[in-house]
Amino acid sequence: MNERAPREAASDPDAAELKTQIVEYCKRKGALAVGVADLDAIDLVAPPGHRPRDILPGVRSVISLGVGGQTQGAWTVPTKAFAYFGSTEGRAYTIAYGCSFFIENRFRARSVYCPPDMDPEGGARIPLQSLKLHAELAGIGARSLAGDILLHPEFGYMYYASVFTELWLPPDRPLDSNPCPAPSCVEMHRKTGQTPCMKFCPVQCLSGDINERGEQVEMRYDMAKCAELTQQYEAVPAMLADAFAAPDGPARERALSDPDNALLWYKMSVGSGGLLAQCFECMRVCPIATRAPLADPIRRATAADKKA
Repeated sequence: MNERAPREAASDPDAAELKTQIVEYCKRKGALAVGVADLDAIDLVAPPGHRPRDILPGVRSVISLGVGGQTQGAWTVPTKAFAYFGSTEGRAYTIAYGCSFFIENRFRARSVYCPPDMDPEGGARIPLQSLKLHAELAGIGARSLAGDILLHPEFGYMYYASVFTELWLPPDRPLDSNPCPAPSCVEMHRKTGQTPCMKFCPVQCLSGDINERGEQVEMRYDMAKCAELTQQYEAVPAMLADAFAAPDGPARERALSDPDNALLWYKMSVGSGGLLAQCFECMRVCPIATRAPLADPIRRATAADKKA
């Protein structure tokens, strides 16, 4: 492809058509929402070392996509089960990975799937890139009072993934309005000082303020409290705790390599989960996450039937 300055590319009618093809690819593979974040806007927010150019120096566009978070049935299961199968983030990563190959094969522009992992030089809580920031600026999610979890007015709770590419695509704008807090949450906050996500958080790690217009003023999230709760459902920390408490070498070996734990190591090696767990109780009571018009397969099928 011929390299063009971003300002020249902005007037290129072909760029919009290329973007349409990429969006169609992602949706065909299962994405519910797809957008392009403004690269300059990302650089204004993301700190040095965590900007798209730090991964792909020639990047010109950041594509963000979201997949559905849960089935409707998932919201009804016990926490210890939901902590594992509530997540569908792997599907988002698979689509993004395929999208980077699609762009290179179809448009001959370097592309890369953005790793969702932690920065090995930054510690356990510092990501290489903020997928949340990409999605927010691409207009496919807005920050909620529930620990800044992104919510979409139509699809509710989604998982996000990003693709960086040297192909220039016209960027989208952030959502015009934030669906959080929902009207019922505003009413509850005025009466009790809490929204449902704040009230039903098992460790009370959420708090925040809402103004007279029903808009978010401030969100507060105690990540340490949240992690302390969810880690009780994480298999690896529990296994390592047993190994550390073992009285001798043979007992420690049994704690790490007994048949059940050997199966866990295998599952992790093939990407089948078991490493992390989440709580989800804030989303279980969120009217946007659970009752948005297209929040789950049943609602999406019902909407499709009405259109037919």
